[in-house]
Amino acid sequence: MLNSMRFYFFGCTITLTCFILSFHWSRSLHWSEKPLQKNMEEHPLPSEGKLPRDTITPLKDNRTYIIAPYYDNRQRNIIRTLGIVHHSEVKELYCYFFCVNTTVLQVKATIDLHKDRFDFVYGLADIICDDPVGCSSTHVAIDRSPTENISDLINFPIQNRVRGKPTAKFTVCFSAMFGNYSNVLQFIQTIEMYKILGAQKVMIYLNNCSRQMEEVLQYYTKEGMVEVIPWQIQQYLKPSKRWRYPNNITEIGYYGQLSTLNDCIYRNMYSSKFVVLNDQDEIILPFKHRTWDNMMESLQRENPDVGIFLFENHIFPQTEVSDGNFTNTSSWNEVPGFNILQFIHREPDRPNKFNARKMIVDPRAVIQTSVHSTLKQYRNSIYVPLETALVYHCRGPLQHKLNRSSLIKDNNIWRYSEPLISNVNYMLNHFLKSLHSEPPKVGPSISHTHFNKSK
Repeated sequence: MLNSMRFYFFGCTITLTCFILSFHWSRSLHWSEKPLQKNMEEHPLPSEGKLPRDTITPLKDNRTYIIAPYYDNRQRNIIRTLGIVHHSEVKELYCYFFCVNTTVLQVKATIDLHKDRFDFVYGLADIICDDPVGCSSTHVAIDRSPTENISDLINFPIQNRVRGKPTAKFTVCFSAMFGNYSNVLQFIQTIEMYKILGAQKVMIYLNNCSRQMEEVLQYYTKEGMVEVIPWQIQQYLKPSKRWRYPNNITEIGYYGQLSTLNDCIYRNMYSSKFVVLNDQDEIILPFKHRTWDNMMESLQRENPDVGIFLFENHIFPQTEVSDGNFTNTSSWNEVPGFNILQFIHREPDRPNKFNARKMIVDPRAVIQTSVHSTLKQYRNSIYVPLETALVYHCRGPLQHKLNRSSLIKDNNIWRYSEPLISNVNYMLNHFLKSLHSEPPKVGPSISHTHFNKSK
């Protein structure tokens, strides 16, 4: 009996020891805390340390630029940090996690460079680190050195760690607004069309725009429809106005468009049911349905395994003006920009040419996106047929030699003319009142002025 009890306790001891060793061995495969354990006095927690002061933060190597880290547990528990990196010079990065028990854990990152770099030397990358078990960190730092002094690091708040209830069904993401953007009337019409179609929020990555456009952004921000995210990428890199690498002067394409689109998806991962990825001169316009809500309900019912919906982009050239004889729009003549109700002729498809598409996505289905399609995803994608909807793209012509007889008349936008005119007039009336009621802002902010077509 005594020998049996000794054998029993010996077996338990061996089992427990193996379990403990196995646990510590599995942890050592992913992170190391031995050289980095510090107490609060020696290395303050992130709330007392350095925090990012811009949407883009350069690391000391000047080859890595951090946008934001996001908690991602869709497949396993990781911290996915979006960053812009030099494709050939950044090969090794480390995450420094600041844990609630005041220890700091170091994790070697996996650098997943997005394939759509279009030959520029800098491209968007996912900097992926396993989320340390039991750490419950709220901040993470990134560095190329495995032995960096913790007090020198910038601590980035980890987003999506705490998820609130969804606040929007449709969030629209505009990639970088640049080039002193001044098409005020078309922008106002586009925002008001989004409201009619069912969007609750528009996120704009702002590089620069005209002073009148900035006034409009301030109005919509105060209203709650627009959120402006500063995007001064030219302070760190030499951006191109083109999407493909043109020469050895620029470093990143189209003002970092791919970075903004991916960041917008992760920012809205759990706050919005759908994310709409297009530009400020584009509207995804339904044919069969009145609103995006009805359209997406039908598309999801017919395609339950799909999370990415791609819509054909069609050019409505601003060189072909049509008069719809709309009333109550005389005040629009004083607003700089184009009136989309005047453009109802679209270019035909070009034979043997790529027909661009824009997307409505379930953000939880997307891992990485490009401009016209996703790169990595958890669910399927489909091309939405033209009879269901198209991207109404009101801009300069792509096929300059076409005359009106060669264009396709498409006045679907006129279905929305009555509520659109009412919405725009309401906005302009309240916007001008707000300019008169608020005192001019001090400092670098713009002064309040009336619209002037010459500016």
